[in-house]
Amino acid sequence: MPKVDVLNLNREKVGEVELADEVFAARVNQSLLYEAVRHHRAGLRRGTHKVKVRSEVSGSGRKLWRQKGTGRARVGSIRSPLWRHGGTVHGPQPRDYSYRLPRKMLVGALRSALSAKLADRKLTVLDQLQMDSHKTRDFRRVLERFEVDRSLLLVDTDQDSNLRLSTRNLPNVEFRLAREVHPYDLLQFDRVWLSQPAATRLQEALRP
Repeated sequence: MPKVDVLNLNREKVGEVELADEVFAARVNQSLLYEAVRHHRAGLRRGTHKVKVRSEVSGSGRKLWRQKGTGRARVGSIRSPLWRHGGTVHGPQPRDYSYRLPRKMLVGALRSALSAKLADRKLTVLDQLQMDSHKTRDFRRVLERFEVDRSLLLVDTDQDSNLRLSTRNLPNVEFRLAREVHPYDLLQFDRVWLSQPAATRLQEALRP
């Protein structure tokens, strides 16, 4: 089992924790990560694209000229797709792009994402994610202490109100509950901070 240090927000070691091999030292499956990201991004699509068909464009429905005897091609309506400003054939219509991903695939992708972060030394376990102050500048000092210069994902079992207020103005810092974290979140952010209760919760939920 990989053993990692447990730090506090002052970057002081306060203990150690053993992480399960099945969750934090699993083989990184690139195919599962791809499917998990594809599934998440599909659910984010609005699906509001739409074009007008011939029944929706403006224009008279009368026949423009008689069927025979004019020497011209027969035509039924000015709203025909063959005409300029006519309707569009087989164009996009509003739809839901989301689909169901099997739970085993999602769990496997979470194991792969956590294992990849730990292998890259981008995962840190903290004893708790609670701030004494709601000021953004105080949390910025914490980021400087840990030398975080890119994006950061915070994962805990419950959100501290001071932590929420101190991080909401930082564009590259996001918070997720342990029960809601998605492989896409873990891959989207450069660093991941897990509270010790969140690490325990994830181990219990993701063990085979």
